[in-house]
Amino acid sequence: MKKNTPEILRRFDEHYGTEVKMYLHHENAWQLLFATMLSAQCTDERVNMVTPGLFKKYPSVQAFADAKLSELEKDIHSTGFYHNKAKNMIAAAKMLISDYGGEVPSDIDELVKLPGVGRKTANVIRGNIYGIPSIVVDTHVGRISRHLGFTKETDPVKVEYALYKEIPEDRWILWNIQAIAHGRSICPARNPRCAECFVNDLCPDGKKLLKSKNNK
Repeated sequence: MKKNTPEILRRFDEHYGTEVKMYLHHENAWQLLFATMLSAQCTDERVNMVTPGLFKKYPSVQAFADAKLSELEKDIHSTGFYHNKAKNMIAAAKMLISDYGGEVPSDIDELVKLPGVGRKTANVIRGNIYGIPSIVVDTHVGRISRHLGFTKETDPVKVEYALYKEIPEDRWILWNIQAIAHGRSICPARNPRCAECFVNDLCPDGKKLLKSKNNK
């Protein structure tokens, strides 16, 4: 662990709290699985607008398995990449029924066998449904972790493994939530507000950006 990491994490706790939240609305494991699949290249807000009607129309894993591709595509059209998403959702539902008795597995090696499910989606399920400490590397988590010097990696899988070493296990799920909140509120990809940031004195990239602005 780097020397600044404990203080950075303490300040994130102070600023964002330590409540474990899930931004995608769901009532069970399979709903979170499909909501997370829909969230690829799409905002959580948009997914949360689509899923209430979607889960009412398809109220079970079997209903998704029996769905017509063209109809499901229309139902999820606004989330983008709807053809691949619909195809993967139907295929994943069929596999859940045939291989797992309709239940979403907790083992990461089993989860990533499902069509359209990578480590990010698998870790969302593991952390939020089964309480298994996991790090979910989305664009916010990767970017914020690099800014703070937790890792230099850009590949999501390498970032994930780097963070397992840098951040205590009991904080893995919480770091997902806090980093996303930070990326949305203070440190967006474009025009990060470093001057307002509560860790700008501990952030290598923030220090550089502030220094360059002050020198202009």
